[in-house]
Amino acid sequence: MRFDTKIAVLLRDDLEVWQRLNVTAFLAGGIAADPELLGEPYADADGTAYLPMFRQPVLVFAGDAEVLAAAHDRAVRRGLPAAVFTEELFSTGHDEANRAAVRALARDDLKLVGLAVHGPRNAVDKALKGATLHT
Repeated sequence: MRFDTKIAVLLRDDLEVWQRLNVTAFLAGGIAADPELLGEPYADADGTAYLPMFRQPVLVFAGDAEVLAAAHDRAVRRGLPAAVFTEELFSTGHDEANRAAVRALARDDLKLVGLAVHGPRNAVDKALKGATLHT
């Protein structure tokens, strides 16, 4: 199935494996804040209920700091809904501290390690120009 929109996560390519997983999880949670992106709840044959997940695939990309900064700039200019993860968030311990760490810096001064965006396929593709599919 081909979707008109795309959900993409872009990770800085020099992160440790645990950091990549952590950043991806946090950024996906940000995108999931839009309830229209979620499908219906799941249930197994025994009737055990499970939470809903995204209706469409999430593509994960990688790029260096310059690719990430450019993608962030293009996403903001295109008005794409975005979630960010900065270097500082590795040393904070809770949501309030995370928000304060991001709020402390101007947009161009954020030390991004991850970005998640959702929007029309071509707009997301243009925003992530230069990034490669994560392997």
